[in-house]
Amino acid sequence: MTGRIDRRRLLSLVGGLPFLPAGAAAAETKVAVIDWGLLETVLAIGAVPAAATELVQFRKIAVEPTVPDGVTDLGLRGSPNFELLRIIEPDLILISGFYEYQRPSLERIAPVLSLPVYEAGKPPYPLAVASTLALGERLGRTTESGTYVDETERLLRRARDTLAPVAHRPFFVISLGDSRHFRAFGADAMAGDVLGRLGLDNAWTEETSYSAAAPVGIEALARVPQACIVVIGPLPPEVRRGLAGNALWNALPAVRERRAIFLDPFNHFGALPSARRFARLLVDGVHGLAHG
Repeated sequence: MTGRIDRRRLLSLVGGLPFLPAGAAAAETKVAVIDWGLLETVLAIGAVPAAATELVQFRKIAVEPTVPDGVTDLGLRGSPNFELLRIIEPDLILISGFYEYQRPSLERIAPVLSLPVYEAGKPPYPLAVASTLALGERLGRTTESGTYVDETERLLRRARDTLAPVAHRPFFVISLGDSRHFRAFGADAMAGDVLGRLGLDNAWTEETSYSAAAPVGIEALARVPQACIVVIGPLPPEVRRGLAGNALWNALPAVRERRAIFLDPFNHFGALPSARRFARLLVDGVHGLAHG
C-alpha cells in the first residue's frame, strides 16, 4: 500500500479510546510505557515518558528515538517493577496487546491504554499509523503525530524510488540466532510490511507469525538463488565468526555474489520509528547493489 492512508478509518482500528474523558487535556500527562513500539511512538511525537521498560536494551536494539536520561527504567517488559510504578504515580500506562495479561495489576496503579501495532493476520504498518494518531490525540499532540505520519510516508516514498534499481530481485529479510539457522520476516512483521511498501518482493513466501518464521536451516536460502539476503542485527560475534567458516553459507548465491547485506539493529516489534529506521538502513545497505 503506497497511497495516502485514511486517518479516520485508521483511528477506528483502535476503538476510539472509549475510556477517556471528553476533552481531556493531556499534554502534561505523566506516562509510563511498557511496550517498546509505543515507547518509540511517544518519543517520536515529542513527549517524554516518566518511565519505560528495559531501557538499556532499548538503546542498543531499537536505538532511536533517543531516550532522555531522566526516564526511569521499570525493568523487564514481561514483569515490570509494579512497586516502582506506584512510587512514580503515572497518570496513564501504555501497553500493547502483548501485555494485556498485565492489565489487572497495572489498572490498580493508573488507567491503562492499550494500542495495537501487531495483530494476527494484519500488516503492522497501518496499525502503527493508527496508534500514532490515537496516541497524539490522547496526549494532546495531534499536530505532532499527524506530521510524523506524513513524514514517514514521504520517507518511504523516497526510499522506494531509491531502491527501484534493485526491485527486480526478491529479498530475504532474516535474523540469525546462530550460524546455521535463520528466522525469516514476513508480511506480518514490520520489516516485511515495509519491504513491500518499498516496492520489493519478499523472497520468503511461507507462513510467519508476527515477527518471523521458526528457525530454518540456512540451506533454505538457496531456494531463491537470485534473491538478496538482508541480515538484521544485532549479530553476536560468535555468529559472524561462524558464518565466515560455514561452507553452506558461503555457497549461497547471494553470499558468493556479494548480495548479502548486514544491517544494524532495529526493533523487530517496533512502530513507525522502526519502519523509518529499517527503510534507511536498507537503502544504505543496498547502495552498492544498485546495478547488481
